[in-house]
Amino acid sequence: MSEWISICTIDDIPVLGARRVARAKGLDVAVFRNSEDEVFALLDSCPHKGGPLSQGIVFGRSVACPLHNWTIALSTGQAAAPDEGCTPYFSVRVQDGEVQLCAEELASRALEQTRPHAGPAHCAGKSGCATA
Repeated sequence: MSEWISICTIDDIPVLGARRVARAKGLDVAVFRNSEDEVFALLDSCPHKGGPLSQGIVFGRSVACPLHNWTIALSTGQAAAPDEGCTPYFSVRVQDGEVQLCAEELASRALEQTRPHAGPAHCAGKSGCATA
């Protein structure tokens, strides 16, 4: 039997919007609410370039990544064709207006993923790289 953690009320998530849930390890989890008051949870990272899905536009049962407009299914994390890729999803439920996430998944799922860093790669001391 899974342990569930209450993270907010459904009214704390804007309709057609999201909230981010910080984790002790790993990237944040984005919790989305659509116009039908359905709630979904995905890793807050697009499978394309790591864009913050929590800042995307929610429509129907999908979210558009704010960086390159990839469409990601909220229920599975799968990118819509012709794009390919998937972002991890998390089990979520609403009970008596409280949005809850599975504690085990929060603590263990997708911990190895990191957000890409902007700018040039750090290469001090490597051949062909300038050092300050």
